[in-house]
Amino acid sequence: MKRIAALTLLALLSVAWPIAARPQQMSTEEYARLSRKQQKKQLKMLKKGAKKEKKAIKKNEKAQRKAAKKQRKAMEKYQRAQR
Repeated sequence: MKRIAALTLLALLSVAWPIAARPQQMSTEEYARLSRKQQKKQLKMLKKGAKKEKKAIKKNEKAQRKAAKKQRKAMEKYQRAQR
């Protein structure tokens, strides 16, 4: 009984040992893939930030145009009232 348990344990350890050791060993291809993945993620975040900034600039410009138009209309109304 003890022999069977020992052999079973030995068999399980011999199978589990390479599986546990594998994640510790990264090949150059894996490093390159990870690097590309991180670079892609960083580029995506930069593009997202640029898009938000562009949107904020457009929103600000629109608000300025609207305020200028409102002021122009108020000035025209005031000038008509003065005549």
